[in-house]
This record gives sequence, C-alpha cells and structure tokens, in this order.
Amino acid sequence: QTLENMLASVKKGKKINEEEIPPPVALGKGASSPQPSPASPLPTAHPGSLQQPPQPPAASAPKPQPPPILPKPQALLRGRQREYKLAALHAKQRGDLEMATKYYRVAKSFDSLLEAAGNGHPVELSSVPPPPGKTQNLAREQRGAKAIEAFLRLSPETDVPPPPRDVLEALQQRMERYKTAAAQAKSKGDDRKARMHERIVKQYQDAIRAHKAGKTVDFSELPVPPGFQPIQGTETPSGDQSIAGVLETAMKLASQEVHEEDDGAEKAKVGVSGDSGPPDAEPPSSPVAQQQLAFLEGRRKQLMQAALRAKQKNDIEGAKLFLRQAKGLDPMIEASQNGLPVDITKVPEAPVNKEDFVLVQRRGVHISPEAASQYLELMKLIRQQHEMCMNYSKQFTHLGNIAETTKFEKLAEDCKQNMEILKQAHARGFPLPKYHYEQRTFSVIKIFPELNSNDMVLSIVKGINLPAPPGVAPNDLDAFVRFEFPYPNAEEAQKDKTNVIKNTDSPEFKEQFKLYMNRGHRGLRRVLQTKGIKFEVAHKGGLFKTDRIIGTAQLKLEALETACEVREIIELLDGRRPTGGKLEVIVRIREPLSSQQLETRTERWLVINPSTMPPVTWGGATAPSPSSPHLTRVRLPPPRSRAVPTLPSLNLLAFDQEKLERKMLAYRQAQRPVPPELREQYQDIAQRSQLLRSRLQHGDPPFRKEYLAQLERYLQLYTETARRLGTEGNR
Repeated sequence: QTLENMLASVKKGKKINEEEIPPPVALGKGASSPQPSPASPLPTAHPGSLQQPPQPPAASAPKPQPPPILPKPQALLRGRQREYKLAALHAKQRGDLEMATKYYRVAKSFDSLLEAAGNGHPVELSSVPPPPGKTQNLAREQRGAKAIEAFLRLSPETDVPPPPRDVLEALQQRMERYKTAAAQAKSKGDDRKARMHERIVKQYQDAIRAHKAGKTVDFSELPVPPGFQPIQGTETPSGDQSIAGVLETAMKLASQEVHEEDDGAEKAKVGVSGDSGPPDAEPPSSPVAQQQLAFLEGRRKQLMQAALRAKQKNDIEGAKLFLRQAKGLDPMIEASQNGLPVDITKVPEAPVNKEDFVLVQRRGVHISPEAASQYLELMKLIRQQHEMCMNYSKQFTHLGNIAETTKFEKLAEDCKQNMEILKQAHARGFPLPKYHYEQRTFSVIKIFPELNSNDMVLSIVKGINLPAPPGVAPNDLDAFVRFEFPYPNAEEAQKDKTNVIKNTDSPEFKEQFKLYMNRGHRGLRRVLQTKGIKFEVAHKGGLFKTDRIIGTAQLKLEALETACEVREIIELLDGRRPTGGKLEVIVRIREPLSSQQLETRTERWLVINPSTMPPVTWGGATAPSPSSPHLTRVRLPPPRSRAVPTLPSLNLLAFDQEKLERKMLAYRQAQRPVPPELREQYQDIAQRSQLLRSRLQHGDPPFRKEYLAQLERYLQLYTETARRLGTEGNR
C-alpha cells in the first residue's frame, strides 16, 4: 500500500519523501510495466509546471528506464510544432481552411521559441499551447497562441513586433526596425552598415508619405527585415505563398520528421498537391470587386480580339502588341479574383475596330438610294454615341472610378449591338429597322485626358473689332498677340506670341501654346489669382518701324480652382480706357486644381429596336439538307416556293450553334487558333437566333402564327425527306 499512497499523493500535487520509496525488484522483462504508467501523463498534462518532477526508480533490471523527467525544451517545442503542422494538414484535407490557417500560424510561432531555446535563453514553457487534439478547446489554443505572441514581443532575441493592423503600421514597424539596426551599427563603429540602413529608412519614409497621399507603392522594392512576414495584400501569387502551398511545405517537413506516420503523410501529400491554389480562392463578393473583375476580363477579351484582327491583316507587330497588353492584364485579373484592389488607371485603352462602323452590302442585294442614305445617317449617329461612351470611359478610367467606367463600357457595348443590327439588316437588303430616341442624362466629370497633370494650354482664338493705330485703316491692320505668364516667377516668365494676321481688324489666330505649371507649388495659386496671363495686341511695324501696341488685357485664372477650362472674351484697354476691341482666349488644364468638375449632360440617344426587324431569311436560297439538319447544304428554288421556309427553327439554330461550339472547343483543347470562318459562322447563327427570339417575345400574334406555320413546313419537309432516303437505302 505504500507505493499506491505515494502515487495518490503525487497525483494530488503533494510532495513525498523519496527515501521512503522501496528499492526496485528485478522481475525480468515483464516487470517494467507498473512504473511508467503513473509517470507518463505528467509531462504532457502540465508541461510548464513540472520543472523538477519526482524520479521514481526504474523497474527493469535488464533494460533500466531513465527517470521520467521533462524533455528538453527544444524537443518539447519541436514535437508540439509537429503536432500543429499535422493538425493543419488534416484540417486542410477536411476542407476547413480557417482552422488550418489557425493551426499553421500557431506552428509558425514556434520558430522563434526554438531559436531562443537554441541560443541558450530560458523559455517559459507555461506559455506553450496544448496539443491540438480533437477534444481540445479552441479557446485554449488561441490563448496559447496569444501567449506565444506575447512572449515573442518580450523576447530580446526575436524582436519581431506584433502583426500590423494595416499597411501603414507594417511600413512603420519595418522602418523602426531599420532605425534600430542603424543605431546599433553606429554604436559598434560600423559606419558603412549604418549608412546602408539609413538609406533603407529613407526608402520607407518615402513609401509612407506616398501611401498617406493615396498613391500606389511598389512594396516589392522595399527590403524586408529578417523575421518579418510580407505585407498583407502584397504576397507573391506563387504556390508557396498560398495556403495550399504553405501547408504542402509543412507536410513535407512533418513527413521527414515523423517516421512512424509515413503512410499517412504520403496520403496527405497527394491530397494537398492535388489541390491547386486558384480553386481555393473564392470569387470577389463585393459589387465593386465584381465590377472590377468584369471590367478587366472584358478589356482582355477586347485586346485578344484586336490581336486576332491584326494577325488576319498580317500585322504581326500589332498583333504582338495587343497580345502583350492582354497578357499583361493576367496579374491584375488574378489579384482581382483574390479580392485585392487593382489600379485600373494602368489598364491599356480599348482598341476600336474601324471596320465595325462600315456598312457592307452583299452581292445581289439591292437597296434604294434613300434607304442607303438613312442607313449611313443612323450608322453615323451610333458611331458618335460609341465614341462618346469610350471617351467618358477613358476619363473615368484615368480617375480610377470603376463604377462609372463599367457603366459607360456597357453603353458602348449596347451601341455595338445596335450597330451590328444595322449591319445585318443592310447586308441582307432589309428595310430600315425601326428606331426611336431617348433622353439619356449622364453625370460626368469634365477632364482633358490628353493633357498631363502639369500642362496648361493657352488658345488664342481671335480678335474682335481691334482698334487700329493712328494713320492705319482697319482693313490694313496687321495684328499679332504677345502674352506673358509670370510663373514660376517674374524673371523666368513664360512668353510667346502669335503669327501676324494681315489686313483685318478681326483676325482669327487659332493658335495654341503649351505652358508649364506645378500643381504642388505654393506660388501657383497666388499667380493665378492675382496676376494671371497678360496680353498685348500689337500692329506689326513695317521696314524700320517698330511694333505699335493697340491694347492690353489681363486674364485672371482663379476659376481653375474648380474648373478645368476657362473661356472668356476679354476687353482690350489702353491704359485704363476701353478701346472697344476684344480678344477671345481659352485656357485648359487636365483637371481642376482643388476639386472635380461635375457636369450633367442630357443627350438625345438613338436606340434600334430589334423586335421590328423583318422576317429573318436563311441566306435567301438555302434550306435544310435531307441528310443532315445543318441548314447550309442544299440549294432550293426561290423563296416564293411554298416548300422553302423563310424562318429558321430555334431548335435547328441551337443545334447548329452547339455543333460549332464543339468544333471551336476542339481547336482550343488542341491549343490551336479557331479559324475566322468558324467564328464568323458561330456569330452569325447567334445573331440570327437572338433576332428571332426577340421577335417571338415582342412580336405580334400574326408573326407567331407564321412561325408556327413554318415549323409545320419544316416537319413536313423532314418527314418526306427521311421517307425518301429510307426507300433509297440511304440510312
């Protein structure tokens, strides 16, 4: 009963007198079982509290057991880290990515503890989280992970700050780390290393200023201090940085260390390697992210189509350019798919195919001159609408406004659909489709995207009733204009003059001058508000005669604070006396200096109604083949014959469309380009199906009745053809 009482006391945490423990009894190999059982749970139950556990004697004489002391700190930490890595792998295989991520973060936090323990520093094992068993409480694991993070913050060896809340805090943490390293290098007399760290601190200071100003910062160019994780949102899209890649790496390490679980580790490796990174990434859920992704994919599609058109025209260089631009969008699309914001101002412009706005008439199709003129007029209006939409889309793209950019891209696509309806109707000789006008109101931001941020363009348009100097008739006036913009200062003022317009007192100059300004310069606003631009209108002197000034004017530019264009007709003065003459000038900058210039524009918008198209004929002289439902095989009599259907069947169109899709898919799977003829056939069938479906939805009852009659003719035609082919033995 002595040993049992001692064992009960030890379990209750009481102390015992080791001298009262009886000596071990040699009973052979089988006598070693009683003693390890009471001592085995002690290290795992309270790893931090048993710094000096009791040492019961070994019970085996042939193979004496060592006393059940606590394992070394490195062994305990490494074993616990291995358990968390395996738990992360199992959670990943179950599809629980959230739990896998938590387990892996806890496992990674052991690295610093192992490093500190390896350097001989004391490690408080009470902060080690418990094993991640199935019966463990997640709250205890999280508390253990927080305890490790607290230890890391206090450890002088690791010196890794807590995880940052945002990008700005991450930059500041890294800058402080390099400041500390520079100070340490200076104290040790290593000036070269100190200067290197100070240069890195300067890079981080510039990056912090740019980030606060809302500018894009390339974090990949900033050095990362040892032990710091990549800034959130800037991780490389490689497989090693994704959760699947990280877990796969952890599994390999665990499989190397845990020899007794080789089979299980191999199965886990196959399971993880089979899961690729992209399927784990969920599509963006916010509306802005979805708009961003749709915009990028649409722009890539436009660039790929432009590359294909250039290749068909044997413009290899142009095709390569568009292809490079399309491929350059892949990283942005991948980032958008992962829910990260992208800078759409760097997206290349959408190429415009001029052939889309050209009407082509088929052979044998006759259109009256009046109808042809109306077609051209409608096409001109649609082209203008399309250009307007693309200009607005370009402006909002430069501003980074994805919502407005997407809206105008959609309007431009609608214009292309209307244009396609016109082209199809014109090519087949149909009467002009019905159309109507709508009032469309747009809220746009006025901007001149062709100008740079520091450009100012001065346009001197014309003079009006300029006064002639004494002795000169108005019709003999040879006028020109000099101007002076006192920026950046009066000594370095920007000056220029127009050409001379002879023999008129109302000359039209129509000249532009590009001036320079710095938006961030403090003196710019003072110059614009107080001085502006000074003008002198002069009469050109003849031989040995000087130029004579006939009037001066000054244009104040304070309106550029809230507007990007100033258009004024300023009065010419002789001193302070009005001369009666005037000068029209325009000043433009890219965008207002202090705010955006919002405008509300109402446009008269042309809309083509596809439901008013005439019956869609199938090429005029083709009909179903007896041997195949494909509708382009057999030539039939003119459309007046009752046997020739004038409307295709939606089911037959769908069959043809599906057949073409299979052919195109075969080309793509073979990594070969789809032939243009095949693509054109597919687009033609899709257009016919769309027009017919629209007519059936919005058409009148007589049209639907005619369509049913055509389907009955199809049924009769195919039945007779099948019966005839069957009697001929052609199965």
